[in-house]
Amino acid sequence: MPIAWRDAMSRALYGPGGFFVAGTGPADHFRTSVHASPAFATALLRLVEQVDSALGHPDRLDVVDVGAGRGELLRALLASVGVAVGVSVRRSPDEPSLVTARPSLAERVRFTAVEYAARPENLPEEINWTAEIPTEINGLLIATEWLDNVPLDVAVHTDDGWRYLLVDPGSGAETVGEPVSPADHDWLTKWWPSPTSPPSTPNPVVTGADTTSESESGFRAARPAEGSSLTARSRPGCPETPHHDHHDHRAEIGRTRDDAWADAVGRINRGLAVAIDYGHLREARPVDGTLTGYRGGRQVPPVPDGSSDVTAHVAMDSVASAGAAVARCAYSLVLQREALRALGADGGRPPLSLAGTDPAGYVRALAAASAVAELTDPAGLGGHLWLRQPVGIPFGPAVAR
Repeated sequence: MPIAWRDAMSRALYGPGGFFVAGTGPADHFRTSVHASPAFATALLRLVEQVDSALGHPDRLDVVDVGAGRGELLRALLASVGVAVGVSVRRSPDEPSLVTARPSLAERVRFTAVEYAARPENLPEEINWTAEIPTEINGLLIATEWLDNVPLDVAVHTDDGWRYLLVDPGSGAETVGEPVSPADHDWLTKWWPSPTSPPSTPNPVVTGADTTSESESGFRAARPAEGSSLTARSRPGCPETPHHDHHDHRAEIGRTRDDAWADAVGRINRGLAVAIDYGHLREARPVDGTLTGYRGGRQVPPVPDGSSDVTAHVAMDSVASAGAAVARCAYSLVLQREALRALGADGGRPPLSLAGTDPAGYVRALAAASAVAELTDPAGLGGHLWLRQPVGIPFGPAVAR
């Protein structure tokens, strides 16, 4: 029996035996930045240190990973956090040096993974595991490819306006349902123009020192990830859903993602929220949507039967607006390659002259550059958008280049 896409996604992804609840985890089905290179965790550790500094090195620094998979990112961050050496202080040249008593980052950081799946058996005890985003967060909340799996409704524009698309969970066959609700109609009017809508003034994207042009903001063609049989989740260049029997203008109603992000931001006392996902802006919405699936390292039609990932790209400007309304602070929206370069991961090749003076060093530098290259490739993971939302801290330090 056909049901709303939002309900079908909820059951398929998070219901009993759902794709993200059962099995070995997302890493066996698609490739994310976390899986692609340790350089990603290294860059995020620098971001953790920036947030720690902006907060004045609090006694407790929270690092919360929403949609944590099987804890891969937090494992890497935990392994990377070193014990800081105390700072030597003298009151006068004649006095002996004194070591400051401030605890190191390793002693103050608290890692929390948010995921519906059961806690992995071999997860380090230093990582807390929970199904709900905690409250009173002071630190960094990061959501890597989480919002694209927040269930949403899908609509089609017909002769009498927007109507919901219904889906058969077993086959993926779609049928046209009732007109959309007033709330969803309002969202579509504001954020997803219909084919008959007149050209509008582009909604500004607050980017601080960074800029994201329309040509850069869209999603990219899917491709096999380097060094892996898995595919990075990207633009649906995969097979069209075979049972898609209409070709009207489609829209993926992102109101649920807006609510999810606003709720996450609202759980932060002070700190920074970062969402990293494939997405698009109002001026470049995809005409036929982005709904697709992934299973066993391949892109497949989106059939919400629980056997595969079902995902759709994120209306990042809408999400950003919802979070900013809660935080009462400007956000930044940039491409991943710009965000990682600002955190010291630029992927640049070492100078060839180094090969003559330090061959081993050249090989190491070349390997490091190759690892970053996949993360910053605009045709793949580098096409991610980073939404950075400060809460109660100065905007500059949180997004400093």
